[in-house]
Amino acid sequence: MLHLRIITPAEHTEETVTTLRGVPGTYNLIVLPGAAREPEGDVVLCDVARESGDDAVHALRRMGVDGYGSIAVENVDLTVSQGADRAEKEAPGDSADAVLWDQLAEITHEESTLSVTYLSFMTLATTLAACGVVLDNAVLIVGAMAIGPDFGPLAGVSVAMVERRHRLVARCLVCLLVGFAVAIAVTVLFSLAMDAAGLFHAEQLTRHRPITEFIVSPDEFSLIVGVLAGVAGTLSLTSAKSGALVGVAISVTTIPAAANAAVALSYGNYAQTIASSEQLLLNLVAISVAGTLTLLAQKWLWRARRGRRA
Repeated sequence: MLHLRIITPAEHTEETVTTLRGVPGTYNLIVLPGAAREPEGDVVLCDVARESGDDAVHALRRMGVDGYGSIAVENVDLTVSQGADRAEKEAPGDSADAVLWDQLAEITHEESTLSVTYLSFMTLATTLAACGVVLDNAVLIVGAMAIGPDFGPLAGVSVAMVERRHRLVARCLVCLLVGFAVAIAVTVLFSLAMDAAGLFHAEQLTRHRPITEFIVSPDEFSLIVGVLAGVAGTLSLTSAKSGALVGVAISVTTIPAAANAAVALSYGNYAQTIASSEQLLLNLVAISVAGTLTLLAQKWLWRARRGRRA
């Protein structure tokens, strides 16, 4: 179940209540007259089955509630009520398949913010991966993949394409471009410093590296893994399964590829720099396209299921 808190002027309260009553799966409808102070108005509370959450929010937005009031949505972990159980059964579709598009857009908008924290994580992940590729260490590579924040903007591109939010597409692409550019530049300096300290050596990059050599060998499997990761990551976002998202993060080679490109660039090894850049670009494109197609498929399947059930 989802819990909705709506603040609306008193003159729109009845219309709001009527609208919510018309949404299948609505239960525990409560009105608190004059309880809101900023903005002033009445507070309307209700629980809605997750599969009807998107309909409820869209209906309220069509009324203009988001303009003259506010709408807040949060997950309800447990509801002990036979009436609520009946309300969930009345709602069309399955809760596990429901996508809250406004919530998804908000999540990806936050994840694609070009902030100091985002750049810090990108830089830390890439420098850690640089140590991994030079030492051919799988533990460091996996750790770098896990803390890399680049999937957020990639998911944002997919959501923005499906929702036709062109400004969000540009925002996410800028976030990715600047993030990788800063991370690679800092990693080049890091690699030069490590070389000056005698901790990195050029031959470490050109020797046989059984664990990380795949980074400079983009092939059809790179495309396949990127597509599968894009699908899995998108599904994990829409179903709020963060554990699955961590698994996605450590299955793609965006961060290690950027790190290898940076280290190779610091040694003037342009062949590896180009190969690593190709690996990076291939993964970015595959994840974005797969994520977009997954969201389109989810939207189509959800509408088709709702139509059959109606």
